[in-house]
Amino acid sequence: MSRTAVSMSDKKQMNEFLKILFYCCLWYIVSSSNNVIGKMLLNDFPFPMTVTMVQLTSITIYSGPIFNMWGVRRFVDIGWRYYIKMILPLAVGKFFASVFSHVSIWKVPVSYAHTVKATMPLFTVILSRIILREKQSCKVYMSLVPIIVGVAIATATEISFDVIGLTSALVATMGFSLQNIFSKKVLHDTGIHHLRLLHILGRLALIMFLPVWVFVDLRNVLEHPSFVVGDDYRVLALLFTDGVLNWLQNIVAFSVLSLVTPLTYAVASASKRIVVIAVSLVILGNPVTPTNVFGMMLAIFGVLFYNKAKYDAREIHRKQTILPFSSRPPWKNDVDPHNGFVNAPLVTNNNVKLQFV
Repeated sequence: MSRTAVSMSDKKQMNEFLKILFYCCLWYIVSSSNNVIGKMLLNDFPFPMTVTMVQLTSITIYSGPIFNMWGVRRFVDIGWRYYIKMILPLAVGKFFASVFSHVSIWKVPVSYAHTVKATMPLFTVILSRIILREKQSCKVYMSLVPIIVGVAIATATEISFDVIGLTSALVATMGFSLQNIFSKKVLHDTGIHHLRLLHILGRLALIMFLPVWVFVDLRNVLEHPSFVVGDDYRVLALLFTDGVLNWLQNIVAFSVLSLVTPLTYAVASASKRIVVIAVSLVILGNPVTPTNVFGMMLAIFGVLFYNKAKYDAREIHRKQTILPFSSRPPWKNDVDPHNGFVNAPLVTNNNVKLQFV
């Protein structure tokens, strides 16, 4: 290989690295800002359902034009039976998980809420075992221990502990885990683009729960001092900013996912959680103890350990699956008697899925 070709290859790799670094930094900044602004908003405007509806509205309004401009492929044809069986439950789950997530941020510090959300691997393992009959390796099960211990330490030492906040964070985490499991199945079954699925779920959840919001929150929202007085635009500005940042966070997260391997994305996601916790502690100033911080970091370490264990298990399974095919002579492949073509194993990408956080 010539020196020019090597130089061009190195330059391409450097550009790719800088692109990934830029998106990760943008992801961390947007996510941290979204959580801090969300906490400030809910302190002054304690209506988690309304905040959720604003975010769903942002997904509905912004996604269509932007995705068309980016050339994201349009919707695929999904049968009504499958739509009712899979898409509708996903939209319902997205709404309730988002509401409970906002309740947790409202009731407890952002740092503690994100520490509790680190239990997502635990819910994923349990729910995958129940729903998909999926077994994990011993290493994966062992990786759950530091997560459980870390969250337990953080809970026992949390100065601003609140039972409703803890329960809401756990319910939201379980909801996000369910969405990740079923969104993976929908993406595999339908071939729909993950960003289009995000758009469908946001729009559908908005339409379904708009009457519920009108019945539950609308009157109280209109009676809130920010709307009665009419000259205080702080809450409106925070609502708008929170909606935009939430939508942008999803887009940047998917952009990172499309550029890196699943393991790298998992590490970047865990690192993002550390940044969010650190930024919230600095800006919002909620009191913590060294033991509390240790529990948070132990839980995050457990998430990293879990993702590495899952990656190793997938690699072992992949090699065990590929070896029989690679050792078989090509002329002995099965031939379909109806069309005369060689039957090859269908290769699909099961690593891409919606990441609800």
